Amino acid sequence: MSADFRTAERFLQAEGRLLERRLFDVIFHDGPAEGVVDVLRGYRNADGGFGHGLEPDKRCPASLPVDVEVAFQSLAAAGSRELLGPACDFLTSVSVDGAVPLAFPVIEGYPRAAHWTGWTYEPGVNPTAGLAGVLYQLDFEHPWRESATGYLWETIESGKLGDETHGLNEVLTFLAYVPDRARAAKAAPGVLDRITGSPLFQAMPKPGEYGLTPLSVAPAADSPWRELFDDAQIDAHLDQLAAAQQEDGAAGRSPGTRRARRPGWSGVAS
Repeated sequence: MSADFRTAERFLQAEGRLLERRLFDVIFHDGPAEGVVDVLRGYRNADGGFGHGLEPDKRCPASLPVDVEVAFQSLAAAGSRELLGPACDFLTSVSVDGAVPLAFPVIEGYPRAAHWTGWTYEPGVNPTAGLAGVLYQLDFEHPWRESATGYLWETIESGKLGDETHGLNEVLTFLAYVPDRARAAKAAPGVLDRITGSPLFQAMPKPGEYGLTPLSVAPAADSPWRELFDDAQIDAHLDQLAAAQQEDGAAGRSPGTRRARRPGWSGVAS
């Protein structure tokens, strides 16, 4: 454990939510997955979904698909399949032909980041593809997963896939884990070309600029997309992350996320 790692852990212990602290314990200290599951129970609603600011850019207590996705990602990191069934039942209840939106207008009654507006209410590949992809990663079967898969294949293969970079990155999560590997291999090059050809994509670090990086496309060494990037690119972005670490252990400003630019809190409910 390096000094920088210890400093980062101290920062997390002082400033992080219980969820992130429990995830850190599971990933780096072989802690029990039940700790993560227990924390996620506090964000659950009676409908089986998750809310209450689990995705912290909006503080709406109602269940939202984006909060369900954060829950699924946390469960995948912890290696647990607890809580998935009722959450998938919730997704079924709010889906349109298998697709779900990030959020609903109910968020307008609560504090939220300024970019969480009407565009987040439209069902689409973001977050449908990420949700379905994690369910495949966890090998969890549910009718909603199958419905979402049908929607995603039709969208990908019919040419209806949009150019929004974060949505395309969500599609890569689906293609990384969906069992039909031949079909995924055929679809992936076009999606990858559109991401890496986007003005938002940073093949090499551009400190201070917003964008997606190879670490966004291939977040783990065993990602099927890792081979797209040479060691120099990966090392440069890892070095940039290390160089951006602050004295208190906090990470520097990320060059981007998979969703959209986050300009800050609106400060009021609208």
